[in-house]
Parts: sequence; structure tokens; C-alpha cells
Amino acid sequence: MMRRVVFNQKGGVGKSSIAVNLATISAARGLRTLVVDLDPQCNSSHYLLGDDYMDVTPSVRDFFEQTLSFQVNPATPDTFIHKTDYENLHLLPASYNLGDLQSKLESKHKIYKLRDALGKLEAEYDAVYIDTPPAFNFFTLSALVAAERCLIPFDCDEFARQALYSLLANVQETQMDHNEGLQIEGIVVNQFQPRATLPQAIVDELLADDLPVLNTKISSSVKMKESHNEGIPLIHLAPKHKMTLEFVALFEELYQQ
Repeated sequence: MMRRVVFNQKGGVGKSSIAVNLATISAARGLRTLVVDLDPQCNSSHYLLGDDYMDVTPSVRDFFEQTLSFQVNPATPDTFIHKTDYENLHLLPASYNLGDLQSKLESKHKIYKLRDALGKLEAEYDAVYIDTPPAFNFFTLSALVAAERCLIPFDCDEFARQALYSLLANVQETQMDHNEGLQIEGIVVNQFQPRATLPQAIVDELLADDLPVLNTKISSSVKMKESHNEGIPLIHLAPKHKMTLEFVALFEELYQQ
């Protein structure tokens, strides 16, 4: 089971879009795939479950809440997982009030509970995609501890480039302190405008710094907004669209590494 976390401390860089669309391609290729939504904004959950996502229980909050108290017969990890409308694709949904548990979970050192739960699901899934909050907090750290690979979405602007070095330092610290097996899989350049000078100049700077920028770049298109509004991932909404083909190329690049 390949466990991949999609992580950036900056919001609006496409974490949920990338996690869900790669996971949906994975499921369409026949891989048993799980999406774990750790973001209280619930974007991945909304994307995959539609407008009823807030009514779906149990959620990842219930999973973490269970870890805070002793139970003789605790619910198994699969209890918190839900089917989606897509074959081979399941979801551990987020909850808008997930953040309420953060201080309790930190004080009781529950940072390894997600890793342990995914370990118990090893035989059930071929691939796991973990969507994270736009912050380096308990839930993000739990994801990095649980994952084998880290995929970093990146917007082409100077502020994002500067923030990237702080992000990489946090990942490296997590590697040293909690998860020696974690690998930075690559930086995904998102909302890329190939004809604009500045985005290409920033990508060139990243490459000059010897950072692992992936070859496949995701362009900007209104089709992504349509995909969100319809609640249908691109591979099912518009399989021949340019952006869909970019995600397919990204998926194939990752699996060739």
C-alpha cells in the first residue's frame, strides 16, 4: 500500500484538487484507493460526497476522538471509511469541527494513531492519498508520520517560493524525528501559465536550487471549477480535457518513479 500525503502550508494551492483527482485516476486504473481528508475545510469530502458531506458519519474526527479515551472494544479503522460513487474509491471524511480536538490530541501524544490505523488497512488498499490542512499542525504532522511519500503542490509566485523552503525544513525535521522512510516525491507546479514569463522564471529558480520539480505541470482552467461545482472528478467529468490529461500524465510520472 503506497501512502502519499499532499501537503503545503499555504492555502489555495490545489491540495484537495490534486489529491482527489489523482486518487480517482488510481481507482479508475483498478487500484483499491482511499482518500483521507484531514482538512477541517472538508474540500476533499465535499468533492467526493457532494452537498451531503456534512451529514456523513462517522468521520475522521470520530476516529481521533476514540483515541482519547480507553475503550474495551474500540471501533476498527474500517468503521470510519465510506464508499464513494466511484468503484475502488473510498473516503475517510473530514469534519468542520476537527480542529477542536487538536490540543487534546497533542497533549496526549496521539501523533502515531493515523499511521497505526492505516497499517491495519494494509491488506485492504493499494493506495492512500492524504489531504492536509493549510498549516503545519497536529493533523499535518500525523499525515507526514503516516505517509511514505510527500507530494507538494506549488503556485508560481515569489511568496510561495519563499514559503517552500520553510515547508521543506518541516518535512526534513519530520523525517529525522518521526518517519525516516518519508520521501519527498516531488513538487507539482499547479495553475501553470506556460506563456507567462514569471512562472517559468520561478520554476527555473527551483530547478537551479536542485529541488525535485516534477516534469508534469497542471495548468489553470475553468474546467476545474466546473468539476468542483458538479462534484465529479475530471477523469469522469471530462476524460479528454487537457487538464484531465495533465493529471493522468502526473499520475503516470509518479508511478514510474
